[in-house]
Amino acid sequence: MKPLSGITVLDFSRVLAGPFATQGLAELGATVLKVERPGRGDESRGWEPRLPAGESAYFFAFNRGKRSITLDLKTERGRELARDLAAKADVVVENFLPGTLDKMGLGYEALSAVNPGLVYVSNTGFGQDGPYRDRKGYDTIFQALSGIMHLTGHPDTPPAKAGVPVSDLASGLWTMIAVLIGLVGRGGTGRGSHVDVAMMDVQVSLLALAAARLFAYDEDPVRQGTQHPGRVPSAAFQCRDGHWLHLSASDQHWLPLCEVLGLADLAADPELTANAGRLRERDRVLGALRAAFAQRPRAELARALRERDVPVGEVNSVREALEDPNTVARGMVGHFDHPAEGRFPALRTPLRLDGYEDPEPAVPPRLGADTEAVLTAYLGLSTKEIETLRAEGVI
Repeated sequence: MKPLSGITVLDFSRVLAGPFATQGLAELGATVLKVERPGRGDESRGWEPRLPAGESAYFFAFNRGKRSITLDLKTERGRELARDLAAKADVVVENFLPGTLDKMGLGYEALSAVNPGLVYVSNTGFGQDGPYRDRKGYDTIFQALSGIMHLTGHPDTPPAKAGVPVSDLASGLWTMIAVLIGLVGRGGTGRGSHVDVAMMDVQVSLLALAAARLFAYDEDPVRQGTQHPGRVPSAAFQCRDGHWLHLSASDQHWLPLCEVLGLADLAADPELTANAGRLRERDRVLGALRAAFAQRPRAELARALRERDVPVGEVNSVREALEDPNTVARGMVGHFDHPAEGRFPALRTPLRLDGYEDPEPAVPPRLGADTEAVLTAYLGLSTKEIETLRAEGVI
């Protein structure tokens, strides 16, 4: 038993943000019916990196545990079948440009008329209104417009994008939250709702502390590299063996840090005891720390600092992060068995649920693999009717 068992999600989303959200819902027990175009499917099925049998690892990362059905929404019959499925669903997730599904008779107003309890979540670039509503956008566009890219990188380098598609991933998480909020609200009122999730809004919301700094000081934040703008020392330092170690210390860690590093002069300076003084002397403090870190290998230094309860973290590569003992012990990497690609690794959801079955990576669907079964089970179509739909190119 999983917490969302019994919930049916009709998923019109493609590529990343929406599929990331609906994959999370599937892992939590929802039945996710992924609607794809006949013959081609979600465009990410053709994206790199490709696996030996030709499947896309990109698609695998965001579509596990779903059921794939193909419907040509350019045909009236295809749209009719989509409406019939929506009438039996609990949730619709879509990421078309605003108004696109309204023109097809698949917008919130049309579908809620036949299913008043429907939770309908629209995940778009700029939202259902506003001057940019009709613009197309991609992850890095939102990183740029939101100020995130301006803040990413070192002070003496050009702006940089985040190392992961943070706009898409954060929007996917908020889309998932929107679905859960809608379901909880429906439990109280009996009615569904339309939730408008804009990727640009999500990115702006992530400014959080940067915005607080602007509001407090009327000061536009700038790139800080690995440094924290309001706390010293908090930065990554290169060690003797070339590896990097990130330190994040508060006042209670200052003296133990200085003792481990042999910085008696800094430890004896009363001006540096509190963070405010270290902020004023940022360059002097960080310069001394850089020189000290450069004299010791990372493993030895990390061990010595942890023994004194000073918070540090190795700057890991992706491989190192996935092979980290804590990652392994927490079971964050699982596996599924794919009919073409064989046994394949996948990241598990970070949720651990007391009293429920823990989510495990499930198999991503082959294109249209579940069309016949879904149309039979949900809409009662006969084999002959399905054969006719296939012959007409509707499925």
